Amino acid sequence: MQLGPVFGNQDLFSGLAVFLDTYNNHNGPHNHEHPFVSAMVNNGSAVYDHDRDGTHTQLAGCAAKFRGKSHPTHIAIRYEPSVLKVSLDIDGKNQWTECFRVEGVELPTGYYFGVSAATGDLSDNHDIVSLKFYNLEENVDPNFTLQRSHIIPSAKTSEAQREHVEDVPPSKIGKVATSGLKVFGYIILIIIVCIVLIFGGIFLYQYSKEDRRKRFY
Repeated sequence: MQLGPVFGNQDLFSGLAVFLDTYNNHNGPHNHEHPFVSAMVNNGSAVYDHDRDGTHTQLAGCAAKFRGKSHPTHIAIRYEPSVLKVSLDIDGKNQWTECFRVEGVELPTGYYFGVSAATGDLSDNHDIVSLKFYNLEENVDPNFTLQRSHIIPSAKTSEAQREHVEDVPPSKIGKVATSGLKVFGYIILIIIVCIVLIFGGIFLYQYSKEDRRKRFY
């Protein structure tokens, strides 16, 4: 593994990544609750959009309240040819709950496992107590393993990549809000001036009318 911006790992990676994201960086469309567990398959060409919490390239995901538990929480990542399944046990009941299941996921053999993490201004402590690995099949055909070693990582059901759109900087938002308040203030001022002119005109008209009446008598 190489250090980088994707939760501590390099971007443009090749393989499968399962993210346990505790912080919401995205406030626009495709927003979801956090903490959030998601997966991404990359062949080295897709960029993980951290500002959008990876929603541009994720396979699937689910909200999972695994923060601040007084007991260990567990995640099971199961992959068998073309099927990826992620399950969680976050309630300490020794019961797996399916987070998501995705078909059409193609991964090669010969890859390595790695764990990384990163944080911003807000941080938590998350301890990895153990990692356990299991073979799904005891007797695997060597030819099958050899054939899959040349597969390019891919997924048929991944979301289509969307163009990254920059958020409006807070300074510009403040300027827009300020200009809006100014326009609103001008409108209120014009309305007040119009009301004053109308009532002033009515008062002057009544006054002049009363003055003419007194002169007549």
